[in-house]
Amino acid sequence: MSTVEQAKPGYLADTHTGLPMPAAEVFTDPAAERKQRKQRLAAALRLFGKYGFGEGISGHISVRDPEHPNLFWVNPFGVSFKLVKVSDLILVDSEGTVVQGKHPVNPSAFVIHSAIHDLGPHAEAAAHAHTAHSRALGALGRLLEPYDQESAAFYQDQVLYDDYRGPSIAVEQGRDIAEKLGDNRAILLRHHGLITVGGSLEEAVHWFFTFDSCAEVQLLALSAGDPKPMAHEQAVAAKDGFGDPQLGWFSFQLLYDEIVAEQPDFLDE
Repeated sequence: MSTVEQAKPGYLADTHTGLPMPAAEVFTDPAAERKQRKQRLAAALRLFGKYGFGEGISGHISVRDPEHPNLFWVNPFGVSFKLVKVSDLILVDSEGTVVQGKHPVNPSAFVIHSAIHDLGPHAEAAAHAHTAHSRALGALGRLLEPYDQESAAFYQDQVLYDDYRGPSIAVEQGRDIAEKLGDNRAILLRHHGLITVGGSLEEAVHWFFTFDSCAEVQLLALSAGDPKPMAHEQAVAAKDGFGDPQLGWFSFQLLYDEIVAEQPDFLDE
């Protein structure tokens, strides 16, 4: 038998998944990259508002500054997801000081996101909110089972945090959450909510959307009967495709185009 690898079929693109996805833009100018990151961050926040992820003052998304990795951009305290603009975003340092922006920082956003960015070099961005589906799944003390292709993206890549100590406003608790997260892409906080991370803002936000929708599917399936998860080999195969970082990054681009068309005012600087 020939050991020469057969040519890839013409209908498959030259990407890991075979899907015709572009690569992320490579920047040489940090100012241009910063502008894009802030636009994507504001878009992600508007999308959280659009899809009902808001819960009062709770919830935050952060992304590292491309030039100063010890600083991160995040949404300000007390501004609705549905109203955030690029001009509202704040830049926060490792001490919780707002070094750029006109709004205060949410203490929970600081203690959680600063620790994640500090302890997780793979975490360029982190998304957190108190969605109904994640809270319900957390109340059951259950993580996602690979009941479908999408949920397999988190197979052996998620962790349950069961040490609730009240609102996350202590630096020690933020570091504990970050340490428990490790190099996983999601941590479900029992009695609290969900955090997802990624190698880009786009990836982290896509994983959040996917985890939340998969939590809904799991809760529906459990209420309807006795769902059967994939076998290990099936879950690994599904994760190879649906858990691909480039797929996560590109999937967000569709949401970005959607929110730009619907709510372009968020781009105001």
